Amino acid sequence: MPGIRPQIVLLREGTDTSQGKGQILSNINACMAVVDIVQTTLGPRGMDKMIYTDDGKTTISNDGATIMSKLDIVHPAARTLVDIAKSQDAEVGDGTTSVVLLAGEFLKESKQFVEDGLHSAHLIKGYRTACNLAMQHLTDLSISIHAQAEDEKRSLLEKCAQTALNSKLIAHQKEFFGKMAVDAVMLLEDDLPINMIGVKKVAGGSLTDSVLVQGVAFKKTFSYAGFEQQPKKFVNPLIVLLNVELELKSEKDNAEVRIKDVADYQAFVDAEWKIIYDKLDAVVATGAKVVLSRLAIGDLATQYFADRDIFCAGRVTDDDMQRVAKATGGAVQNTCSDLIPEVLGTCGLFEETQVGAERFNFFTECPLSKTSTIVLRGGAEQFIEEAHRSLHDSICIVRRAMKHEYIVPGGGAIEMELSKLLRAHSRTIAGKQQLVINAFAKALEVIPRMIAQNAGFDSTDILNKLRQKHAGGGKYFGVDIINDGICDTHETFVWEPANIKMNAISSAAEAACVILSVDETVRNPKSEDPQQQAMRGPGAMGGRGMR
Repeated sequence: MPGIRPQIVLLREGTDTSQGKGQILSNINACMAVVDIVQTTLGPRGMDKMIYTDDGKTTISNDGATIMSKLDIVHPAARTLVDIAKSQDAEVGDGTTSVVLLAGEFLKESKQFVEDGLHSAHLIKGYRTACNLAMQHLTDLSISIHAQAEDEKRSLLEKCAQTALNSKLIAHQKEFFGKMAVDAVMLLEDDLPINMIGVKKVAGGSLTDSVLVQGVAFKKTFSYAGFEQQPKKFVNPLIVLLNVELELKSEKDNAEVRIKDVADYQAFVDAEWKIIYDKLDAVVATGAKVVLSRLAIGDLATQYFADRDIFCAGRVTDDDMQRVAKATGGAVQNTCSDLIPEVLGTCGLFEETQVGAERFNFFTECPLSKTSTIVLRGGAEQFIEEAHRSLHDSICIVRRAMKHEYIVPGGGAIEMELSKLLRAHSRTIAGKQQLVINAFAKALEVIPRMIAQNAGFDSTDILNKLRQKHAGGGKYFGVDIINDGICDTHETFVWEPANIKMNAISSAAEAACVILSVDETVRNPKSEDPQQQAMRGPGAMGGRGMR
C-alpha cells in the first residue's frame, strides 16, 4: 500500500538496542549506583569494604581502585568509572575514590538538565570549559616546594606521605610509614622508578616491626641438598648474576643417539658432565662468593658450591634480580664463558637471617644503593595486604611531589576554592553555559561534603562555614577532622601534590563527558558456532529473519 514504509531488518536477530534521553539517564543512574558503593570510603574516617569472591578470597580495603577492580561491574557505562579509577592509580597512585566521586557528581548534576531537555552537547561544552578554568586556577593556587632547603623539603614530603595515609587502615602509624616512604623514594635514581622499591610481606609481629632495607631482601629460594652446608654470611663478597641453568640436562623427548661400542657411550656421558663442570669452574674462577640465577641451580651445582664455601640461589624472580643488579653494580649474564670482573657486583654485607617464619637473603651496604626493600610485618593476611596498598599510595604521592614539586592543601579546601571561583565566573556569562558551569562548581563540593559526612559531622553546617570562609578570602580552609569543624589545612600540614587534583578533576570531567555523549547502546548477541549454524541448516531461520 502506498505510504507504508517497508520493514527492514538491519541488525541480526537477538540484538538489543536502546536510545535517546532514556538511555542517557539510564547510564547516569548506573554510574551513580557505583558511586554509592565507594563514597563512604573517602576521607580519614572513611569506612572499609569487604569483598568476598567465589574462590574464597577476602579483600578488606578502602582504596578506590582496588574496590572498583574487585567489583564485577557489567554495565558498559559504569565500567567507565572503573577505567578512570585504574587510570588515576596508574598515573598518580592516589585519589582513586575522589575521581569516581567527582565523575558521579558531575553526572548527578547534569541529570536534571537532561530531564529538562537540554542537549548533551551544551553540557559537554560547559563541563570542558569549566574543567579548563579549574586547571588554570589550580595552577595559581599551587604552592611550590622547589626553593625549600633539603631538610625543609624532606619535612614537606613526609607531610604529604602522612596525608595520603590519613584515610588508610595504618593511619595510626602514619609518622612511621610516612618517614619510611620518603626514605625509600630518596634512595632511587633521578627518574624515580617505583619498581626499584621492593615490598615483601611476612605474617607475624606488629606493623612497627616493618623495616626498610637500604639494598635488596628476598625470601630464600627453593634449595637442593647441600644448601645448608653453604656459608650464610659474607663481608664485601663478589656477586655473580646469571640467567643460566646450572644442572645436568636430560635429553629432549624422542632423542636418538647411535653408538657402536661402550666407549662411545662413555664419551657421550662424559661430555654432559664436562659441560656443567666447565660452567661451574668458570663461576668459581671469578672469586665470587654469592651466585644468583634466574633459572634453577641443581643439586650437583649446590653441593659443588658448598664444597668451595660459596652461597648460591636459583630461581630468583626477575624483579629481585633487577634490584640486585641495580644495587650491587653487577650485570646479569646469559653465559658462563665470559665472566669478566666488570660484570660482577658487590655489597658491603650479605647474610641470610630469619624474619618471622621465613628466611630472607639480605644485600646491604651496597655501593650504588639505588634501590630499597620494605619488609612488611603484621597479623592477618588481609591486614598486611591493605598495609601494602596504603604504603603504595604513600610512595606514589612522594614520587609525584618530588617530580612536580607543587602541592595544594587537602581536606576539601582546594575543591571549595575552585567551586567559589567557578561560581564567580559563571555569573559573568549569559545563557545555558552559566547554569552548566555553576553545576560543575556545585559538584566539586562533593569532596568536602563526603569527608565531613564520613566522619559523622553535620556536612551542611561544615559546608556553610567553608563557603563563608572562602568568600572572605580564606582560600586554604578545609574540613578539620580532629576538632569537628574547619581549619586552614595548609597550616595543619594536610597537603597533597597538585598533580593528583589536576588528574582527578580532568579525568572525572572527561569520563562524565564521554557518558553524556552516548545516546544509544547496541548489544550484539554472541556469534553462533559455525558448526551449530551448519546443524541448523538454511531452513531453520527464525520468523524475524525471514522477512
